[in-house]
Amino acid sequence: MNSLVANGKILNLETAKVMGIVNITPDSFHRGSRVNSISEAIGLIQNMSDDGASIIDIGGQSSRPRAARISADEELSRIKEPFKMIRKEFPDMILSIDTFHAKVAEEMIDLGVDMINDISAGTIDADLIPIIASSRVCYVLMHMLGTPVTMQDNPQYEEPVLDILNYLTEKKHELHTKGLDNLIIDPGFGFGKTVEQNYEILRKLAVFKILDTPIMVGLSRKSMIYKVLESESDQALNGTSVLHMVALQNGAKILRAHDVKEAIETITLHAKVVGD
Repeated sequence: MNSLVANGKILNLETAKVMGIVNITPDSFHRGSRVNSISEAIGLIQNMSDDGASIIDIGGQSSRPRAARISADEELSRIKEPFKMIRKEFPDMILSIDTFHAKVAEEMIDLGVDMINDISAGTIDADLIPIIASSRVCYVLMHMLGTPVTMQDNPQYEEPVLDILNYLTEKKHELHTKGLDNLIIDPGFGFGKTVEQNYEILRKLAVFKILDTPIMVGLSRKSMIYKVLESESDQALNGTSVLHMVALQNGAKILRAHDVKEAIETITLHAKVVGD
């Protein structure tokens, strides 16, 4: 699949694209993605746009391991007013909301969001999928084992890649029966996976191309990088670029990244390597 339509906006995926991360939260794991005001958010998004981002993913609550869940109302109190200004300032940018709350998705769709990025694949709030299916927005279907609070409690699989592929296959079929076909899949690096399981999924990422659905990866500055390098997230940019290259070689079409400029450079160099 070489293109998607997100609320009327065409996303051409013949060349891989970058989704920039903006967190209107006090507790997201990487400090560089957090903003504390509307002006900070607009400034960060402008920089990401200038650097080549095609999508901006806005989050109102952290999904890092052990993160406490907040209510839909609290999430909306963080993102609703900033989103209105962001939509006004960037009318042509594909804007995504990172949420699993149906109420949040519904209100943001009314305000003009183009994509819903749901870590739960519709399992936390059963009302979410019908709302998205009745809209024109694109949906990111991600695999997560458990919840952010429990997902790193000794995650177990019979065979990680096959288990996740089967899960996403079943979910894709389920969504199709509900009228939702405008999808991106995300294997969910770090969401209920050990470091070793994450690397196995990355090595075999090309398997997910069988779903004939664009593959997004969220590798940016994650613990699977800095634990191996014995560092911290603020020192994981080089490792992120290395893993982004591997993901591109294995079929990733969207890189969800904190550092847009470097992700775009990785895409450019990958295209040169493969002769595009």
